Amino acid sequence: MHQKFLEIAVNLALENIRSGGGPFGAIIVKDGELIASGVNSVTNHNDPTAHAEINAIRKACKHLSDFNLSGCIIYSSCEPCPMCLSAIYWAHLDAVYFGATHRDAADAGFDDSYIYHELRSKPDERHLVLKQISNGLEKSPFEAWLLKADKVQY
Repeated sequence: MHQKFLEIAVNLALENIRSGGGPFGAIIVKDGELIASGVNSVTNHNDPTAHAEINAIRKACKHLSDFNLSGCIIYSSCEPCPMCLSAIYWAHLDAVYFGATHRDAADAGFDDSYIYHELRSKPDERHLVLKQISNGLEKSPFEAWLLKADKVQY
């Protein structure tokens, strides 16, 4: 079954290339049924977050009317990048099955090793300026959240 679903994800990636998109495809399966698919549309939509996995997660959440995708599996044509992997964790997907590795992607010009390196670095050693500033109000949204009686936990 895994091979069949991975083949669908890879075929989505191939079709996306023919349609002018990037070489990535992903599907989400629940109880053996394909419920959502996504392809890389970064350049088509001028959206750096429009990776195949993110697009599939958004569609699956809409389809299920839920932000929690527990009980679902994602199949991706390639090993998820750090952003997509984080989204997969936030969505509570049960498993990830992928085809090509991040090294295969790097060989094709999609190298995310820089991001992995940055994440392992201390904040003050990163190339991106990442500095906390205090204005006395920074904790007020969390304080309001903790007091909110009807909040939806995630």
